[in-house]
Amino acid sequence: MRIEDCYLLGKITRRHGLAGNVILKLDTDQPELYNKLESIFVEINGLLVPFFIERSSWSKNDALNLAFKNSSETLVDQSLGKSVYLPLATLPKLSGKQFYYHEIIGFDILDENGKECGVIRSVNDQTAQNYFVTNLDGKEVVIPIIKDWILEVDREERFIKMQLPEGLIDVFLVSAKKDE
Repeated sequence: MRIEDCYLLGKITRRHGLAGNVILKLDTDQPELYNKLESIFVEINGLLVPFFIERSSWSKNDALNLAFKNSSETLVDQSLGKSVYLPLATLPKLSGKQFYYHEIIGFDILDENGKECGVIRSVNDQTAQNYFVTNLDGKEVVIPIIKDWILEVDREERFIKMQLPEGLIDVFLVSAKKDE
C-alpha cells in the first residue's frame, strides 16, 4: 500500500493501560464511521505497516482505544506518535455539494456566471477558515471554502461553481500586477 493511495485517519497518541492498548486520536468530522475498524496502516519509517485490530472501544468522542492482534511491546512502541492511514477506497462516496479535499485538486473554480477563477492547486485546512489555493493566469488566488458559496460540484467536468463576493478575485490579480 502506497501513502498516495491512502488518507490520514489520525494519530496514535499514547498507550492505554498495561495490556498493550493504544489510543488513536481520529482526525475526522464523522468518528462514528470508524467504530468497526478491522485494520489500519501505521506509517513507520516512511512505510505503511498494516496493524490488525483485535478489539476497539471509544475512549472519547474522537479517540479509539485499540488492541492489536499478535502485538508485541516493540510493535506498540513503534506505533506511538505515528500517523494512521486507511485506503482511499474505504471512504464513503460523497455526492451533491460535498467533497473530499484530495478529490478536488485540479478542479476549476468558476463563478456563478461560469467565469474561470483558477485551478485548485491545494487546500489549506490548517487554519480556522479553510481555503482553496488556486492558480489563475500564473497568480496565486486564495478562495475561502464557505458552504453557502458553493453552488455546484461537478465531478465529471471537474469544476466547482461558487457564488463569490464581487471583487474577491480582483484583489489577487491587482495586487499581483503591483508586484510585477
